This record gives sequence, structure tokens and C-alpha cells, in this order.
Amino acid sequence: MNYRKWILGLLVVMLCLPVWTTGARAASVQITIELDGESLSTDVPPYITRTNVTMVPVGVVSKGLGAGVVWDQASKTATISKGNNVLKLTSGSKSAIVNGASVPLDTSVQITQGRVMVPLRFVSEQLGLQVVWNQAAKHIALYSNVEIGGPSTPSTPSVPTVPTPSVPTPVVPAPSVPTPTVPSIPGAKTGKAMKGAWVSTVFNLDWPSTASAGNADKQKKEFDSMLDKLQAAGFNSVFVQVRPAADALYSSQLVPWSKVLSGTQGKEPGYDPLQYMVSSAHSRGMQLHAWFNPFRATTDASTTGLAANHVAKLHPEWIVKADSKLYINPGIPEARQHIIDTVMEVVRGYDIDGVHLDDYFYPSNVTFADDTAFKTYNSQAIATKGDWRRDNINQFIRQLGAEIHAVKPAVSFGVSPFGVWRNKKADSSGSDTTAGVSAYDDMYADVRTWIKSGWVDYVAPQIYWSLSFSAARYDKLVDWWVNEVTGTGVKLYIGLASYKVGDTKQTAEWQSGDQIINQLKYNEKYDEVSGSILFRANDIVVRDPFGLASLLSFYFKS
Repeated sequence: MNYRKWILGLLVVMLCLPVWTTGARAASVQITIELDGESLSTDVPPYITRTNVTMVPVGVVSKGLGAGVVWDQASKTATISKGNNVLKLTSGSKSAIVNGASVPLDTSVQITQGRVMVPLRFVSEQLGLQVVWNQAAKHIALYSNVEIGGPSTPSTPSVPTVPTPSVPTPVVPAPSVPTPTVPSIPGAKTGKAMKGAWVSTVFNLDWPSTASAGNADKQKKEFDSMLDKLQAAGFNSVFVQVRPAADALYSSQLVPWSKVLSGTQGKEPGYDPLQYMVSSAHSRGMQLHAWFNPFRATTDASTTGLAANHVAKLHPEWIVKADSKLYINPGIPEARQHIIDTVMEVVRGYDIDGVHLDDYFYPSNVTFADDTAFKTYNSQAIATKGDWRRDNINQFIRQLGAEIHAVKPAVSFGVSPFGVWRNKKADSSGSDTTAGVSAYDDMYADVRTWIKSGWVDYVAPQIYWSLSFSAARYDKLVDWWVNEVTGTGVKLYIGLASYKVGDTKQTAEWQSGDQIINQLKYNEKYDEVSGSILFRANDIVVRDPFGLASLLSFYFKS
């Protein structure tokens, strides 16, 4: 074969193809759009420019905000007005005029198939329209801001189609008509009570920073700044890890000060961090829940650097090494009571709003050497070690809940278990999932029993998967947990994975903030979902991928 002739022929064919215009590109990208939950159809669909700017027909923006629209053919300028806000966008200009001031633009007005198209995000930010973009589905959800322009501002129920630029167009003012009912903002509709964020202290992940070691003033300022940012984003509660590894971020007579405070376990930090955190949260009208890792003793297998009063040194007979970490053996009654005593020390000594446990019960998918404990502490002669382990955790949860409520009935007690209780393959009443791990079978956490028995006030399953993840779909798991709590009086909060947003190791659906917003929207289907908790704080207020904090702020508005 004469490859030179073949390549030349191919080049000729390619050169004869039409240039891919903006309009052609628009046709190739099928973007759907909705406004406050209602689908919108347009003569010209939205499209994405080569500079990744989403363009929408000006009529969509006008409908969403009840704005007046004027197109000046001579100057090729679109004027959009709402209340006291006036935007002027001119075709070909690199700036817009917003309330008389010049503001830079990436892309200005474009004319496509006789319709005026404007940059969606720019206009939305200026006139109060919130945008949620679903990359996988190529779907735009628009939400109108009820505060823009006030309730008395006239509205445009239907925006006239902007004709082709070659035809002179008269000025089209916004008709003076009664304002229609404005759809509620997502999140405000059901008034979800819990808007929480987990604050990890282990490894100094969220707070305090390693740079603040031993500096009480700096740690206080960091915590205040974090709370201010979370509150600005709409959060009303924080779940702060006060026992990351059998140690304490509070004044304790039973366990040593955590090394995250000073760099050295057992070193007094110069103030009482938990007392300060409770006061700081309450002064802002926020709740503070004390988060405990009940059975994790260390984050590695070494006892070097542990304080003399650390449990691994005081009671080595309670300790099991597994997964390169040290754990307190849940099968030993005295060990369980020790942990309960450390939690009750906080309940009695601090004005916390809740006690919160995560899913560190038995470690999953590793060998856990508890044969001796199984033989020694099995007074009920439970046949299998699996059932015995679940009974150990059941006793722990039941007793801890009872002691908390006996001392302070108003203190909330809950657990955030692994998101899959059991797969349907293992139990016909389990969820329609194929997860490699389950709370019941691998962590020995029989959450169903805790719920049915009323031992907890709430559960917050960690449903850290997307709406399209086939092995453990978010929506299917929410459905399952809703069914579990229905009629029990136990509240359901959903744990969401904000840490995955923008992580390049994650799949495409996590490469925007839309996954989290869409999951929160899905929760609105159920009155049984009483709120959400996001993991974790710094991923929202420090890393803030794709403007996640702003998206959440809009969503959480009431």
C-alpha cells in the first residue's frame, strides 16, 4: 500500500470538512436544563464553549429570575435587569457592565441560531441564580434565589424569543404582573435539622494544625476560623474527634492528652481544648458533638512515644495487634467498661450536645486474635465467634447509651456505622448491594438491633458512594436505611463523602460539587432523613473543591 498517497488523501478529506462552529458544537453536546425542579425546553439548547464556559439562552435566565430583557441590535448589547441589578453584556466584549461598573468576562454574548446566549455562571452570580452541573448526565439544575429583588418585584412569566440580530428588535420591558409563587430552595423545603461536619483531629487532619503544636492561642484562632467558615456555608453542628487513639482532647483523669495538641502524648496543652470548643460552638448557636473512636488504641503498632498512662501500657492484656494497629479487645468486659468510663467523664464534665461513635469496632478483613477472650468471657455459651463479637458490641452500645441518658437525658447518642449493614446476597433483608465489607459481617456491628431496641438516638451511616456506583449505590442505601428507622423513633442522618469531591483518584462523577448536592436533594424524598453530616471539615472550608462551600451555602439556606 502506498501510505503517502493514503495519508495525503486523508488530509484532503479532513480539510474539506466544515469548521466546527460554536453552533455545531452546541448540537453535539446534549445538555438538559431544569429550573427549581421543573424541566425547561428552549429553542436553542445550552452549550459549552471551547473555553469551558456554559452558555444558555437569555430567556432561561430571564424566566428564572423574572428579569426584564432588552436586546439592542445596533450595539449588540443584552441588558438584563432585576430589582436594583442591571447587567449589560455586549457581543465581542471582554467585560460586562454590572450596576455601572466594569467586570471582566471570559465569554460575552454570542448569537446562535438567532438566539442571544449568555454565560450562565456569570449571570447567575450577578442576579442570584445558582447552578448545579452534573457532568455525567450533562444536566444543568438552576435554582432561583427568593431574596433577589424581594417579593414585590415584577416577574416575567414568559420571555419573548430574541430574534436574529439582522432583524431590528424593539425594546421588550418586563411586564408588570403579579409575582408567581417562587419554588422553595432545595434544603429549605423539608427544614432538615442536622447540617453537620466531622472534624478529624487524628494526624492533625482538620484541627489543630501541626504548625500550632503547643500554641494554645493559635489553636483557638484556627478553631474559631473553621467554625466561622462552616457556619457561613450553612452548617449548624460539628462532630469533633476528641478521642482519636485512646487519648484525649479534654482534661482526663483516665487517659493521656493527645499528641495532636503538642506533638507529645501526655503533654498538657496549656488550656482545655474541649471546654474552649464547646464554648466557641455554642456562642455561634452551633452544636458540638464529642466524637469518640472507642476501640482504636493506636494508629500504628508501636508503643514508643505512648504516655505512661496510655491503656496499651497500663493494660497490655487488653490489647490486640491487627492491621498494623493496636486495638482494645471488645471481648473483655473490663476493657469495655474502661471505654464507657472515659466517655462518661466527658458527659459529666462538659456541656456537649452529643456523644458520637464511628465505625471502629472490630477491624475488618484482618485477623483479630481473640480466641482466648472468646473462651474466657463467653458466659452465655454463644456458639460462634461472630455472634459473640456482635454480642460484645451490643452490650457496649446498650450500656453506654443507658449511662449517658441516666446522667444527661438531653445528650444525644449516636453511631456512624459503615454504610452497608448486609448485602442482600448474605441476608434477604439486606440492601441491594455487593459491597466487599459490611457492618454486620466484618465490623460485627448489628446496627439493626440497636435501632429496633432504641439503644441509640440516631444513626448516621457513612454512605460514601455515588449515585451511579453499582456495587453500593447511594440512593439504594438511603432507601434501605430509611426503611430501617421508619416507625422506630431513631433519627437518620446521612454521612456524605465531601472528601471525594475533586480527588483525581476518584471517578468522573466526583469531579464537581454536584454529586454532593444531588445526594442532598435525594434525601429530600424522605421525612425520615433528619439531616446530613459531611466528612470532613477541611475538604469544605480549606480545600473547597469546585466551590463546594458556596454550593452548600446555597443549598442549606432556609
